[in-house]
This record gives sequence, structure tokens and C-alpha cells, in this order.
Amino acid sequence: MKSLLLAILTVSLLSPAHGAVETWTNKSGKSTQLELISVEEVYGRLVGEFKMMDGRTVKIGAIDLADADAKRLVDAYKKPAPPSVFDAWTGSNLLKLQGKNLKRLDTFEKPSKYYLFYYTASWCGPCHRFTPTLVDFYNANKNSEFEVILITSDSDEKDMEKYAAEMKMPWPQLKLSKTERFKKEFHHPGTGIPNLVLTDLQGNLLKTSYVNGDYIGPTSVMNYLATLFKK
Repeated sequence: MKSLLLAILTVSLLSPAHGAVETWTNKSGKSTQLELISVEEVYGRLVGEFKMMDGRTVKIGAIDLADADAKRLVDAYKKPAPPSVFDAWTGSNLLKLQGKNLKRLDTFEKPSKYYLFYYTASWCGPCHRFTPTLVDFYNANKNSEFEVILITSDSDEKDMEKYAAEMKMPWPQLKLSKTERFKKEFHHPGTGIPNLVLTDLQGNLLKTSYVNGDYIGPTSVMNYLATLFKK
């Protein structure tokens, strides 16, 4: 596989690029432009099918790619997410920042393992201090395994929108009209904010900002989620 990939990279680098292509790099550091068509699992390993500049296709394993590009291939591999207790609350019930406005999220990609619910509000000073840290974490680590859903304690949609725009929030948030029903249904620990609650798809608590009723803060929850990616 490796010798084939080296040959492909050598040939491709001599060919003019056309169409929708991206740069892919192998373990040896050689790069070329290929179009990813599909990803499949073969004997427990992920293999991508790529289109070369001359129109031919080739299959390249994630194991033969540089670490960053191997991760891109893994992220592109979409398995249908299993049913979740939160399915009724996603879809059309979510908003997401588009420019400076919160708009209905038409397409929601369900996470395959975890939900991280962020209880916060525009009027909360500690939230304003913590949110940029969560934004950085999300942008650096977002993958198909988890999604952040913001649950607001605001009472006005304009305040929600201004807060989201100011912090450049990249995640979805539940509509204001749905938040009270959501809170009553799931009874997540704690009343203070900022509060992070990590669950699996069935709503089982994995980590929260409260331990035995004591507030320990959201950073520990965020850091715990990071450890799960390494398993």
C-alpha cells in the first residue's frame, strides 16, 4: 500500500489540478491533491477512495496517511448514530449562529457517543469568562463523537443571539421556548451556571459540574471529555 501511495503521489504531483480537490499527505510527507469520494471499513481499518487528477480512482488506507490527514479520513467516516433519548429535542428545535443571527438549524448531525449540555446565560459574568475556553476546546476537538448543545437561562431571544454572536459560539442551542420543558424532563444536576453536563446518548450522566451537590465548575467536565477521545 505504501509503495503504491508513493507512486500515486509522484504521478499526481505532475498533473494539473481540476475539480473539487484537497491536499492529502502521506506518512513520508509527500503531498498531492485528491478528491475524497467515500470511506469504508476493511478488516477493521478505514480506507478512503480518492479520485486523482487524471480521473482514475485509488484506495488509500488511513494508516498510510500523515496523522492529521488520517484523522480527516476518520472524521469523514459517517456511521449512522444510534437512537438517543435526545432525538426529540434536536432537529428543528435547535438554533445555530449564522453570521450575527441565530437561525433554525435545518440539518443536525447527531453525535455517535456524547452530548455536552452547556447551561449558561448572557447575564452571567462567570459564563462570559468560561465560554471562550469552551469555544477554543470545541474548535480544536470537534469530531463526530460529541456535540455541545447550549441550554440558555436567558428570558429573551435577542439576549441569546447577542451573547452567541459576541462569543462566536460554533455549537447549536435549544430554542428558548423549549428550555423549561427540557430542564424538567432531564433534571440535570445543579442550578448555578456556567454548568456543563456530559451524557451518553441515553442520557446517563458521565460527568457534571457538581459532585455530591458541590459545585466544582465546568472545566473538569470539559477536560474529562478530552480524555475520552484518547481511549
